[in-house]
Amino acid sequence: MFFDTHVHFDDFVEDGSLEAVLERAEFSKVWKMVAVGGSPDANETAQRMAEAFPKRIYAAAGYDRHLAGSICDITALSTLVAEESIIAIGEIGLDYFYEQEKAQEQQRLFLQCLETSIHARKPVIVHTRDADDDTLGMLTDFSSHWKGDPSRVGVIHCFTRDQKMARAFLDLGFYISFSGIVTFANADPLREVATFVPADRLLIETDSPYLAPVPHRGKRCEPAFAVDTAKRLAELRGVAVESLAKTTFANAIQLFGLEEKTP
Repeated sequence: MFFDTHVHFDDFVEDGSLEAVLERAEFSKVWKMVAVGGSPDANETAQRMAEAFPKRIYAAAGYDRHLAGSICDITALSTLVAEESIIAIGEIGLDYFYEQEKAQEQQRLFLQCLETSIHARKPVIVHTRDADDDTLGMLTDFSSHWKGDPSRVGVIHCFTRDQKMARAFLDLGFYISFSGIVTFANADPLREVATFVPADRLLIETDSPYLAPVPHRGKRCEPAFAVDTAKRLAELRGVAVESLAKTTFANAIQLFGLEEKTP
C-alpha cells in the first residue's frame, strides 16, 4: 500500500475528474493521500476532501509563498489548523526562482506560518527553491523552538537539492520526500541523494497535478503515479517495491500522527 503525501486536488475537483482519479489511485493501491492547501481556497478544498474521504485523504492548510505581499489572515489560519481535520501546515516555504524581489515578504509569511505550526504542534510541509540558505536558517530556528514530538517536525517536499542540503534538513529532524522528478532523465544527482536518505526519513509524493513521473511524462500527474516513483526509488535503493511502500507508508503515519496503520 502506498501513501501519496502531497496532492493538490483543486483541478480534479473543478473539472469533475475526481472520482476517476480516486478510482485509479485505489486500483494502484495508493490508499492514503494528503490534500495540500496553500491559500484560503486551496485550504478549503483540502479540508472538504478530508471530510468527504475520512481515513483515506487528510488535509494540510497553509499560506504559500505566492501570497507573499498580500493580506493574509494568520488568525484565521491558526483557527483552521487547530481543527482535528487538519494534520499539517502546508504547503509553505520560500521560492526565489520567479520572485526573488519578494524575498523579504516571503520570509515574513513563512515565519508566520512556522509560528502557527509551533503553537499547533503540527508538522510543516515545506517548499524551497533557489532559497537554500534562507530556508535552512529559518528552519533551524523553527526546529529549535519546536515543542512537539521530535519525530513530527515536518517534511521537505519534492526534494531537488544535493546531499549536503539533505543532510542539513535531516539533522533538523525533517523527512525528505521525493516526487516524480527522481525518474527524470536528467536527475542523476538527485538519484544519488535518494540512496543517501535513511529509510526511516523517506517519503514519496506526486505533487499532483504536476511533475508526472516516467513513463507518464507529458500527462497530468495524479496520485496513482506515486507507484512509479516508488518503483524507481526501490530500484535505486536495492529493495523490493513492497518493502519501500511499507516503509514510506509507516513514515507518513508517524510524521502526520495518524493512529490507523492500514486501511
